[in-house]
Amino acid sequence: MSRPVIIVDYDPEWPILYEAEKTRILEAAGCKILAIEHIGSTAVPRLGAKPIIDMMAGVHRSADADECLPLLEKIGYLDVTPQPGNSEWYYCLGEIPHSTGYHLHLVKFMSDHWRRHLFFRDILRAHPKVAWQYYELKKKLAAEYGSDRDGYTAAKTSFIESVVAQVHQSTSQ
Repeated sequence: MSRPVIIVDYDPEWPILYEAEKTRILEAAGCKILAIEHIGSTAVPRLGAKPIIDMMAGVHRSADADECLPLLEKIGYLDVTPQPGNSEWYYCLGEIPHSTGYHLHLVKFMSDHWRRHLFFRDILRAHPKVAWQYYELKKKLAAEYGSDRDGYTAAKTSFIESVVAQVHQSTSQ
């Protein structure tokens, strides 16, 4: 049984935790990683979130992601979920155990996947009202979906796609 989705208020420690973890990751696998970004809601000031620091590490190709796995295992990234249906997202890794969780997404550097995640993060950082709407939606969905993490994630998708489309359209004009 999976744990319930829990949304907590923003924690100003999240960026500090990210920076410390980024350093650990680069010390372990920096030979293969081109860049690391803090993504997801914990990367947005004042936005509540699941207490999981999401990071995206860019690599050249899937073989580089494969080579990162044993290097990252040495620092505790033992929970590895391959993403075989996505040519730009290779793995989601979790570090166990932690009071605040960490997810490290190994992705193709500068791919559409990479750009979309940064674009949405940056929208939320630049538009506090949108970030607040997203926070309210996440709290509602967490209560509605409980332990169904896949359902919770899928339910957020239409909001994310709508926001990205609106902002993209307004910047294209």
